[in-house]
This record gives sequence, structure tokens and C-alpha cells, in this order.
Amino acid sequence: MAKTILIVDDEEKIAELLRLYLEKEGYQTVTAHDGGEAVELFRAKGPDLVLLDIMLPVMDGWAVCRTIRSESQVPIIMLTAKSETIDKVSGLKMGADDYISKPFEAKEVLARVEAVLRRSSGEKTEKPRKLTFDKLVIDLDAFELVVDGKRVDAPPKEMELLFHLASSPNRVYTRNQLLDEVWGFDYFGDSRTVDVHIKRLREKLEGVSDQWSLKTVWGVGYKFELTDRQA
Repeated sequence: MAKTILIVDDEEKIAELLRLYLEKEGYQTVTAHDGGEAVELFRAKGPDLVLLDIMLPVMDGWAVCRTIRSESQVPIIMLTAKSETIDKVSGLKMGADDYISKPFEAKEVLARVEAVLRRSSGEKTEKPRKLTFDKLVIDLDAFELVVDGKRVDAPPKEMELLFHLASSPNRVYTRNQLLDEVWGFDYFGDSRTVDVHIKRLREKLEGVSDQWSLKTVWGVGYKFELTDRQA
């Protein structure tokens, strides 16, 4: 049975984007645009997870979070334009399970939704969300890239592209395949965006290890190549 996500955001475009992504992944959704409506829908629908903006009319996200927590232990992920540490700490102390600052990519939200639902239900993921190679860790649950023991800043799309390539070592992907499988239906540019992201990844990964590398297959596309001893 599909899990239900309550989306609470007064910005209708953001709420609609999240709805499209979540439903594309098989979730059911209900949407509220103010805090009072959010509490009503929570009580009426009994969702499996709440995506909760903080800056809301009628009741702000803090009040909604407190109300929900007084009645239920359903997972809550806070969404907000505020990024100060004190806001994150406040949300977590109130019982939120995760915290994502705007602007964000919807696919990052999806990854965090899946991770929080797995933790709350005790389910084990069928697909690995963390890949480890020599001097390289790609962790999509935490959206962290660790290179030679150091955390490296990488936008979500770079993380997703690298994870996708590294999930099938030595497989060659065309640019169009990568656009379809990594960018998906939200993509409105051209294939050069793949080249740009690969270039940025190479700047972060070049020369780190002799056991793997990002390779260009001229006239075809790209692959994450492992040496014979690692393949």
C-alpha cells in the first residue's frame, strides 16, 4: 500500500513540484497551504510523513510541529528558507526527524523522505544508498561526498550523477541516458549540462585514486571505470 505524504507549504509552486515528484515515485499526497489546514488534514488523513514548511500563515511550522508531536510520532521533515543553526536545533528539539533548507532540489527531498521512512519503520533498503571505493564515499542518504577522508561540497545533482555512474562500474552511459535517468522529467536544457557536471566532478576527483576514475568514451558518453583489481 502506497504511503501518504502531507505536504505543507504556502508557496503553491513548491508544493506542486513536491507533489509531482512524490507521486511519480509512487507516494500518495495531500497538500496544505497554511498551518491550520495542515493540522486538520493531519488528523483527517493520518499521513505516514509530513513535509512541513516553517513560515506559514494561520499557524507557523513550529506550532504545527508541536501540535502533531503531542498527538503522534509520525516522521516530520522541516522545510524552510532559514538556514541558521539555531533554527535547525529548534526544529530537531521539537521532534522533527530531519531539516532541509531552501532552496533545495526535489530529488534531495525524495532521498531524505525515503531515508526517514526507512528509519521510522525499520525497513531495510533494497538498493544501496552508500557506495564506497578507494578514498571515495558517495552517501545519498546523507547527501555527503567524502574524498580522501575529507567531506567535499557537491550539489545534489552532482551527487546523483556520480552515484548513478558508480552504481554500475564500467558501464558506459550516453548523455541522453544520463539526462533521462538522473535529471528526469524536470529537465529543460540540453545535453551539455552533463558535460558541465562531469567537468566539475573531475575537478573534485581527479588524481585521488588509481583504482577508479571518471572516463570519457569519445563519441558515446561517460563511465565510472574501475581497474581490473577493483572490478
